[in-house]
Amino acid sequence: MTSTSSLSSAQPGTATGTPPPRRAPRRRARRREGLTALGMVSPAVVLLLLFFVIPVVLAFALAFTNARLVSPTPAQFTGLQNFRTLLDDPLFFTSLRNTFYFAAVVVPVQGGLALVLALLVNAKVKGVNFFRTIYFVPVVTSMVVVSILWAFLYQRTGLVNQLISQLTFGHVQGPDWLNDPSTAMPAVIFMSVWQGVGFHMIIWLAGLQTIPRDLYEAADIDGATRWARFRYVTWPGLRTTRTFVLITITIAAFSLFAQISVMTQGGPLDSTTTVVYQAVQTGYAQQETGYASAISLVFFVLVLAVSLVQRFLTREKD
Repeated sequence: MTSTSSLSSAQPGTATGTPPPRRAPRRRARRREGLTALGMVSPAVVLLLLFFVIPVVLAFALAFTNARLVSPTPAQFTGLQNFRTLLDDPLFFTSLRNTFYFAAVVVPVQGGLALVLALLVNAKVKGVNFFRTIYFVPVVTSMVVVSILWAFLYQRTGLVNQLISQLTFGHVQGPDWLNDPSTAMPAVIFMSVWQGVGFHMIIWLAGLQTIPRDLYEAADIDGATRWARFRYVTWPGLRTTRTFVLITITIAAFSLFAQISVMTQGGPLDSTTTVVYQAVQTGYAQQETGYASAISLVFFVLVLAVSLVQRFLTREKD
């Protein structure tokens, strides 16, 4: 009787009378964790949807229509008409050439100069933090403000030409930089490199500080020169960093707009018109939203292809 009563008083599904695991509180805890994670990630997801996914989808849809920014008539599907017009548009090929010209110069110059500055400020010498700050100040300044400032510097009577005149004792007079088709884009390139080099200097510097010091000590023991240390220790150690720097500079170079809008407005003679500037002007100034979407879509594909090629060429090889 005793054994029977003890077994009957035990909980169902157990042999010793111990209570079952408390699963309900665990489910509630997991549910709270899931809701907390969802709440933390939702702002980023909303911003990504509003400013990337939805614009890309709308651009893709509008590229096949004759939509206008303000029009009493609804947009109509026109198929590939916008792309046929794009292929016959000489301004598009001019802006495309200018964009690739800007990127071809800015990417190696800005990346290389940023690496040189990073190597200089990576040295443990007195006052190095001052130079790090000085190099980084242009990055935290608005591009619009920087563009306005350099537009004044580039004037015929601006500071740049005055310095050229003083350094050459009046024998050389600088050109009107932003109003000359041969100097407008180089002037924009110089200003853009000056403004953005500090950011990538910080990225290079972060990569340099991840390289183990033991490798440099081993190189010193072997009697390696500075060039040998850079070639066999520093450069291989920056493999991941240089991929990131290369891709970010390329994307920023292809999206050139603010400098052109403030300093040259695409002139003179369309010598500084870029694809992004042309798309904005077509979509807002000319109100041809469908055609501007076609320009943006083609340019998106081109930039994506260039980024994928860069990623393939700089991938880690076994």
